[in-house]
Amino acid sequence: MSDEHKKGFNAGLVWGDLQNCCMSDSSCEECQGTSCTIGYAKQCIQDFQKEPKKEVPDGIKKIPTMDFKVFDELELETGIAHILKECKDCKEDHTENCIINVIRNCYEVSLFGDLHPYEGSALQYLMYLKSNFPDKSDRITELYMS
Repeated sequence: MSDEHKKGFNAGLVWGDLQNCCMSDSSCEECQGTSCTIGYAKQCIQDFQKEPKKEVPDGIKKIPTMDFKVFDELELETGIAHILKECKDCKEDHTENCIINVIRNCYEVSLFGDLHPYEGSALQYLMYLKSNFPDKSDRITELYMS
């Protein structure tokens, strides 16, 4: 797979979703930047906008999995639904450090408290969520399908 994201990636939509999730200085007192799951995802988008690359170097390893802030669940679910729409369903060509996967993982840590498996298929992922998080999966699926 090429490093360049040739099929397109709506960085503006993803940035807007991340901004909606961000609690900003009003709730956090001071921005924690990449120590925050949303802050880290925002940095990934900013880096992508400067130099559009599909892969985030060591992206998964750098996700701040110990960030325990409580974000608005509906905003996180909306973000997951939108990032799934950006996924190209690459299946066997899926890479863990794809920018789409890294951002989805950031949302997961914020919503579910941990990273979850992704096999390169939005449909498989939605079925996984249905089995493990039925209350949240219904909203995510509805938003994804709309």
